[in-house]
Amino acid sequence: MEIEDLKKSGLLIDGDIFFDQSIKNHNWFNIGGKTKIFFKPNSLKGLIEYLKLYASRGKIFILGNGSNVLFDDDTYQGTVIKLGKSFSNITLLDNETIIAGTAVSQKKVSEFAKDNNISGLEFMSCIPGSIGGGIRMNSGCFKKEFKDILISIQLVDFKGVVRSIPANKIKFNYRSIELPKDLIFLSATFKGNERNSKEINNYMNELNKIKNMAQPTKIKTSGSTFKNPVNQTDKRAWELIRLSVPNETNYGDAVISDKHSNFFVNKRNAKSSDMKLLINFVKKQVYKKTGVKLELEIILVK
Repeated sequence: MEIEDLKKSGLLIDGDIFFDQSIKNHNWFNIGGKTKIFFKPNSLKGLIEYLKLYASRGKIFILGNGSNVLFDDDTYQGTVIKLGKSFSNITLLDNETIIAGTAVSQKKVSEFAKDNNISGLEFMSCIPGSIGGGIRMNSGCFKKEFKDILISIQLVDFKGVVRSIPANKIKFNYRSIELPKDLIFLSATFKGNERNSKEINNYMNELNKIKNMAQPTKIKTSGSTFKNPVNQTDKRAWELIRLSVPNETNYGDAVISDKHSNFFVNKRNAKSSDMKLLINFVKKQVYKKTGVKLELEIILVK
């Protein structure tokens, strides 16, 4: 489908379509050029309508909270889809089970669980991403991951077919899952265990205190740049970087955080190319110094 055709058909789709949209303000790095099309569906119906019109004719990237992505400086030649309010509901199914839309933040889900005396989701309060991003990354911290609490996922494929997949049919890896990329997660069902909300709140405060002591906040960063190389060494990525790379290393305004070596920061007006140069330099230096091959945790979108 040509852009002009899509502009005309957009009037019939339940959602907001923007053309040549800047992507900078839609990611935590505050980096990137434009996307050819930016689509925010108002409903599942609108999402399916768009997929049936466009999916077979161009590439698609699903954007959550933008907390772990690095967009290219050039225009993304496809559609960036960002799910909105219709995909942000949280529902209590029973005393231990929650259904959450994938556009809602992990922090909000952890708060909802706390308010309903459900434990097991406290670690989510320390993760800035959306539920959808958490599923795709098998997000986790403090020795807990999505795979530990996930029961099932409702999703739609790029052909517009909606279905559900139980968690026991998904292969989970460290910071990834083995599911095709042409799936858009709609909602997820989580199971925790009953516990007093005051105890849950105390535990969440404890986790966040530890996190805030170790990690930078209120800066232009996308969190952990590299995965911890769990199959190569006991050392974490930040330890390897600190051993191998001077902390003052920078490429333009792309710098390494003083507080956490695995957090790369857009100091002011870094470009994607600056951040990529820093990433590649760090990877090479770590391998040269330690023999460990670091793998990206953030997603490069180009």
